[in-house]
Amino acid sequence: MSLRFRDLSGPVLAVTLAALALYGCSREGTPGTQAQAPAEAPADAGVINIYSARHYQSDEDLYQAFTDATGIRVQRIEGKDDALIERILQEGDASPADILFTVDAGRLWRAEQAGIFQAVSSPILEERIPPQLRHPEGKWFGFSTRARIIYYDKTRIEPGAITRYEDLADPRWQGELCIRSGGNIYNLSLMASLIEAHGLEAAEEWARGVVANFARDPQGGDTDQIRAVAAGECGIALANTYYFARLMKSDDPADQAVVERVGWVFPNQDERGTHVNISGAGIVANAPNAAGALRFLEFLASPEAQTLFARGNNEYPVVEGAALDNPALETLGEFKVDPVDATVYGENQAEAQRALDRAGWK
Repeated sequence: MSLRFRDLSGPVLAVTLAALALYGCSREGTPGTQAQAPAEAPADAGVINIYSARHYQSDEDLYQAFTDATGIRVQRIEGKDDALIERILQEGDASPADILFTVDAGRLWRAEQAGIFQAVSSPILEERIPPQLRHPEGKWFGFSTRARIIYYDKTRIEPGAITRYEDLADPRWQGELCIRSGGNIYNLSLMASLIEAHGLEAAEEWARGVVANFARDPQGGDTDQIRAVAAGECGIALANTYYFARLMKSDDPADQAVVERVGWVFPNQDERGTHVNISGAGIVANAPNAAGALRFLEFLASPEAQTLFARGNNEYPVVEGAALDNPALETLGEFKVDPVDATVYGENQAEAQRALDRAGWK
């Protein structure tokens, strides 16, 4: 029997743990195996338990490749970021979690602030993961990146008319912008980076200009913003690269029509570079199998795993020299990356949210 959990906390968590104890089941990354629920299983050097907020089917290849390379099986609980953090906190010292695997440095920062992670010393990780993409004490590491870039309707916006994030606030684009909500973690991290680059006052003024240029109230996810541009609902949108790459690789004629109409811009190439965020992981403070967990993190920094991130979910590798093996990413092209330390996205997060709220970014 196999279960998949999402948003488990409070009374729901208690019921779920009871159900796990009754049925003795878990979700495993290795097909054809069966084990007790992580919450009931003793520490086992041959198994690691991952609490993952990554919901990508392509990650099955990552888990299977790790098992093939090491013989260590992967069991995982899947859910949303905040729910998984709360679950680990409620489980306390008895938590079976070895690893928390999530997206966005802002969420990794939240988990670190809650005391979820332990410090890790690994020459492999320190050599391969750039310093700005990992916690200074080794509490979490970024293993892939995604760029947050500008998309535009090629039938109504001239190429080169918009080249910077700052341009989104230009009054000339009044009524042209489709962007997600101000509470979305991707936008919070972008705002945090702008606070770092320009200071709070200037960043908040930028947010007010962006709100004044909304074509509609924020709604939907990143792909919805891109589709809205193609549908003529707005001329400009902001979204992560891997969403557009999915459309580029799709066989659906409707998706191909979107790609045909929409152009893209990697912002701020003549200045600090384009904002990127990470997907990353850390070892839980009371991990039952910390040694196996470290082997998993080191595997994620291997050339094989880095290429799987790119091939499977259209994310950019963080290890220098790792192959993309992804025509969509190659078509998007190379770009200059903003070298700001990713810890800034967490440190400035609360201030970013307050500034977006004051600016009226719903």
